Amino acid sequence: MSQAWFAGLTRRSRIGVLAAGAAVILAAGVVKTVDERTVNFVRPGLKFTVTRADIATDGTLRVTFKVADPQNVPLDREGITSPGVVSTSFVAAYLPKDATQYVAYTVRTQTSPINGRSAIQASADTGGTYTRIAEGEYTYTFGTKLPASADRTATHSILIYGARNLTEFDFGQSRADTVYTWVPAGGAVTNTRDVIRSATCNKCHTQLAFHGGNRRSMEGCILCHTPQTVDPDTGNTVDMPVMIHKIHMGAELPSVKAGEKYIIIGNAQSVNDYSHVEFPANPRRCGACHETELPAAQKPAQADAHLKKPSRAACGACHDNVNFATGQGHVNLPQATDNLCSNCHIPQGELDFDASIMGAHTVATRAPSLPGTTFSIVSIDDGVAGRKPRVTFTVKDKFGNTITPTEMTSLSLILAGPTSDYATYVSETARGATDVGGGRFAYTFNASIPADAKGSFSIGMEGYRNWALLQGTALEQTVRDAGINVVRSFSVDGKPVVQRRQSVALAKCNNCHGFLELHGSNRNQIEQCVICHNPNTTDAARRPAAAAPNESVHMATMIHRIHAGEQGRDYIIYGFGGSVNNFSEIGYPSPLTNCNACHINNSQRLPLPETLLPVVDPRGIIKNPGPETAACLACHATKAAAAHAASNTNAIGESCSTCHGVNGEFSVDRVHTVQ
Repeated sequence: MSQAWFAGLTRRSRIGVLAAGAAVILAAGVVKTVDERTVNFVRPGLKFTVTRADIATDGTLRVTFKVADPQNVPLDREGITSPGVVSTSFVAAYLPKDATQYVAYTVRTQTSPINGRSAIQASADTGGTYTRIAEGEYTYTFGTKLPASADRTATHSILIYGARNLTEFDFGQSRADTVYTWVPAGGAVTNTRDVIRSATCNKCHTQLAFHGGNRRSMEGCILCHTPQTVDPDTGNTVDMPVMIHKIHMGAELPSVKAGEKYIIIGNAQSVNDYSHVEFPANPRRCGACHETELPAAQKPAQADAHLKKPSRAACGACHDNVNFATGQGHVNLPQATDNLCSNCHIPQGELDFDASIMGAHTVATRAPSLPGTTFSIVSIDDGVAGRKPRVTFTVKDKFGNTITPTEMTSLSLILAGPTSDYATYVSETARGATDVGGGRFAYTFNASIPADAKGSFSIGMEGYRNWALLQGTALEQTVRDAGINVVRSFSVDGKPVVQRRQSVALAKCNNCHGFLELHGSNRNQIEQCVICHNPNTTDAARRPAAAAPNESVHMATMIHRIHAGEQGRDYIIYGFGGSVNNFSEIGYPSPLTNCNACHINNSQRLPLPETLLPVVDPRGIIKNPGPETAACLACHATKAAAAHAASNTNAIGESCSTCHGVNGEFSVDRVHTVQ
């Protein structure tokens, strides 16, 4: 049975062949059971490749392209000789030699039904025609003709985006886009716009997929999101630098803090309100998106454009209380053009918080002028069941100078165990530690390791100094110079030391968060976080009685619930100082099904280790769920899901892995497939 034979069958016959092989179940766009023959014949996926483009003397623009599946097998865009109709759309733009942003040829006039205003918008071409060259290869002739004044020596780009409709085979839609760049007059492309690449966006977003999901790359987005494109309903530009800065600044925009909203009204009059967006990294961390430290092979050609070519549009997007025309908010200095911006705003100056770009965006807790705080646990003595452990440690600044415990504003050691799943912890201040010479200090816990303790325990170290930055100046401010947490495990019964299970990686957290620092910068390593956020911990110590019952802050439960946010149930934690932390409306930037965005070592797979403890969850539908149930219900926060979990748990334990195990029909990997 060949693919050509299969593709030549009628729709009904093809479905019959597939049905004869195996049932295919589709839920929420995810294929859960797939017959091998189905995959082999349908080959879900889509790939566009442009082979050439040209502009005729009369301005006619043509592009020749190939359509294929992931195995490079040609596809019929009409879905007659291969499975699935393929839709395609085209955008054409050029990069003027004296400009840094594209200008689209393919445009439309959009009129607002709200205020009657009209605006030009970059858009997909209309009225074009297709010519079939060979199997899977076509030429598209644009309906838009280029003007006679078109500069054929300038950089030109064509975006192709589209989808392959495989719903009749229960495979949903396969989507793709590609950008082809060339100089119509011939020669190498030397003028480019290459500031931020898709890979950087996808650190948080997993896979860019906008306007229905077909537009999937930053390289394509910048062809439409140009200064020429405006939302006529609100008057807001959707120019990429402005729009992206404003979206990611969101709730921190001065205009939003003053009571305004940042809204873009899009296709079909959809209202997109970004006024509530909270960027997961400190918005001063320009490097979260502008990755100047990437290896040369991965770094965009203009990765440092924000440092070398500051502009009123880009800077004013975040600082939207600045009026460059009058000078208000700009030290009363009007700025008519961008020509002089870099005179004052050099890439880097001499001081934190100066007018340089890096200085003005200094994150106080990571300021270069901080002396730094570095911890080291040298040894743990008497770390056995029934004894009080004695910890020898050092504290130094980043230059290697010793910091005494009494110089620290806060210095704590936290004892917890067992590492199979921390059940309890005790935190004690170590500022009164004894100087034992050589820059080392020793502290003996007041608490004892339980007499019946077995296995391995851990001791974590945390603390900070209050430090005055720019002391004696008008910009003086006191910040916490916190140390990087260190955690050391030890055996309490003479058996080999067993480290606590590692299920997530800090580097993955920092893909979105930049530098993870919580509880006043005191906690900044996952190994430290899990010591306190154990299965038995709730917010009871901070939650007022009137707001009972308490909320679980178990690490897996808490992190799943925070990231599920608006997709889950209300999740409010009472924290230090009586702070009320409402995570109920968090908009996670990546598909929640992408477990690997955080997890490592396949730690999301079932079954989980048998040593993990049940979770105390007073506000949960199930008050004391097993570890597998707790992790899953944190996202799947419905009574139906809870009933399902409860019916598959008994006195022996959880049976989740029967269906959701690695080889199960509904394994975690299969039901959390990211398309």
